[in-house]
Amino acid sequence: MRFEVFDQLDSTNEEARRRALAGETGPMWIRARAQSAGRGRRGRAWTSAAGNLYCTGLYRLDASPARAAQLSFAAALAAGDLAAGAIGADLVRLKWPNDLLIGGRKAAGILLESGAHPAGGLWLAVGVGVNLAHHPDDAERPATDLSVHGARLDPGDALATLAARFEHWRARWAADGFAPLREAWLSRAHGLGERCTARLDGETVEGVFADLAEDGSLRLDLKDGTRRLISAGDVFFPGAGAS
Repeated sequence: MRFEVFDQLDSTNEEARRRALAGETGPMWIRARAQSAGRGRRGRAWTSAAGNLYCTGLYRLDASPARAAQLSFAAALAAGDLAAGAIGADLVRLKWPNDLLIGGRKAAGILLESGAHPAGGLWLAVGVGVNLAHHPDDAERPATDLSVHGARLDPGDALATLAARFEHWRARWAADGFAPLREAWLSRAHGLGERCTARLDGETVEGVFADLAEDGSLRLDLKDGTRRLISAGDVFFPGAGAS
C-alpha cells in the first residue's frame, strides 16, 4: 500500500481521478493537509479545517459500478473501526448510507466516485473525511470530532489505521460478497427500527428503517404497509442530522 501526502490539493478525490485517468492503478491513498475545494455527497462543500483527516483511496476493480458502490459500506466500517479504537465502541454508530456518528453527531463523511479506467475495468476513488480535531457548526447536520471525546490522533496515523481497516473489509467483500459487510454494518446501524424521513429527488417519504437490503439499499416500511427501497437520498432521524 502506497501513501502520498500533500500540503494542499483542490480535493483528494480529484487528485485520485487525475491519477486514474493518467493510468495509475493503485492501490494507493492520497492525503492532503488542506483542501481548497473539498466536497461531500450530493455536491455539498466539505470544510477542511487543519488537523482533520482528508484522504482518498484509489483502486482499480473488475466490477460493475453498482457492485463497486458497495465498498462505501467498507469505508464506513473502516471509519467506525478507527473511531472505536480511539474512543471505544459505545458511542460509535453508522448512519445510512455511510456516515460515522459519535454520540449521534456526524464525525466523518464518505464519497465514492468511479469511472472507466484506461487499463480496463473501473477506477474507484474512496474519499473519506474524518473530524479528528475540529468540526463545523451546522444546525441541520449536527457534527462532532474525536478530540471532543478525548482522542488525540495524528492525521497520518489515522490514515494508516483507516487504510488497513478498509483493506480488511475490501478483502472480505472480494472473497465473500456484500453479506459480511451488511452484517457488520447492521450491528452498528444508527436508527434501525426507528422512524425517519427520507428526502428523495422530487419527494419526501416517512417510515421505519426496517432493514438493509442485499444491495445496500435502505428498506423503509411506510405507514400504509408498503415498503420502499431507498438507494439514494438524505435520511433524517429524530436527534441526528442528515446523511
